Amino acid sequence: MFPNLAIDAVLVIALAGIAIGRIPRLRMNRPGMALAAATFLVVLRALSPAGAFASIDIGTIALLLAMMLVVANLRMAGFFAVAGGKILAVARSPRSLLALVVAASGILSAFFLNDTICIVFTPLVAEMTRRARRDPLPYLIAVAVSANVGSEATIIGNPQNMLIGASSGIPFAEFTTRLGPPALIGLVVVWFVVVLAYREEFAAGAPALSTMDATRFDVDKPLIAKSLGAAALMLALLLAGVEPSIAALAAASVLLVTRRIDPERVFGYVDFGLLVFFAGLFVMTKAIEGRGWYERIVNDILPRLVGAGGAVATGGAVGAGAVVGAGAAAGMGAGSGGGLPIAALAAFVALLSNLVSNVPAVMLFRPLVSRFADPYGVWLVLAMASTFAGNLTLLGSVANLIVAEGAKRSGVDISFGRYLRVGLPVTILTIAIGSLWLALS
Repeated sequence: MFPNLAIDAVLVIALAGIAIGRIPRLRMNRPGMALAAATFLVVLRALSPAGAFASIDIGTIALLLAMMLVVANLRMAGFFAVAGGKILAVARSPRSLLALVVAASGILSAFFLNDTICIVFTPLVAEMTRRARRDPLPYLIAVAVSANVGSEATIIGNPQNMLIGASSGIPFAEFTTRLGPPALIGLVVVWFVVVLAYREEFAAGAPALSTMDATRFDVDKPLIAKSLGAAALMLALLLAGVEPSIAALAAASVLLVTRRIDPERVFGYVDFGLLVFFAGLFVMTKAIEGRGWYERIVNDILPRLVGAGGAVATGGAVGAGAVVGAGAAAGMGAGSGGGLPIAALAAFVALLSNLVSNVPAVMLFRPLVSRFADPYGVWLVLAMASTFAGNLTLLGSVANLIVAEGAKRSGVDISFGRYLRVGLPVTILTIAIGSLWLALS
């Protein structure tokens, strides 16, 4: 009895700490919580050591590491600063400046990780808007929100999509074909919502940004060329159907073969904390799968929450009304009421993502996907809803927190309420658009 209570206590405390980012009276971050929880679960025999190590998805970890190495070279070369400076220099009005910030943040996030784009764009946008004598706040909020929205379009756009890509086996091109359109429409939604939420900044009579000039940046042109070549190689391999982790590792390995760059500088940009966080979460979710209360949630509660046509059957399949599949594979027309189940599932994923954060939410939901009649469709809904849900509040995603902290260092306070003016309507609208698109496509 005591071991079971102890295991459940470890899981509850760790998940709560990960959700809010801290445990009272302890100086622990999310990676530390996940690693400690994973270790305690092995000690308490929720998992054997071999079972714990086997639960870690090496493909996802490798993909994350490889993408970090590719992005590190681009950052060291000055690519993002130059690209951002040139894009922002084109703006001639507040509305056009916002459009360029949204487009640049969203599109670059789809290929180079949303967190990275937020790290490099936040100080750049803060500086540029101040030099143009504009209020930095709405533009910085736009960086965070559009980076989240844009990252939904590809398998390599954010950590949860990488996990889904590695788990689902959906090809890169197919994933982008299905989820790219909602991301592009979502970026337009972001622009309109920010303009409406901060009307005083984007009034029709606002002065032109005549002082908007590109600043000079230290760049390494040979490294930019090599890094972009490696990124192009990765994209070509992904489009050719190569496993995402192998495609990214190939690009990273090309960049590591060098005579000019100290490899320790490159590895200094790797977020090893995120890799530890993922490893710990894999162990935690494997332990959760073995808990009795988890099975009760799966069999009794979840089907009602997602509007399933029936309870989970003995064989593990959800009723056919649960989720609409992709294209002809779904075999469901409008008469089946497919739109509502997708919206209900998306709402459930969004709620779960805001309770425990989007990456843990995906890991918790991952074992359930095979129980649905159409796992393909569920993976797509999971990617769409968990990513868009990150925009709901300032605490909804790591990208939001990166922008908030970076803005604070630049003297700009992004409060919870100021962010919510944009995040809440964007989340509702993008999830609704994404659900409708998946239901009709």
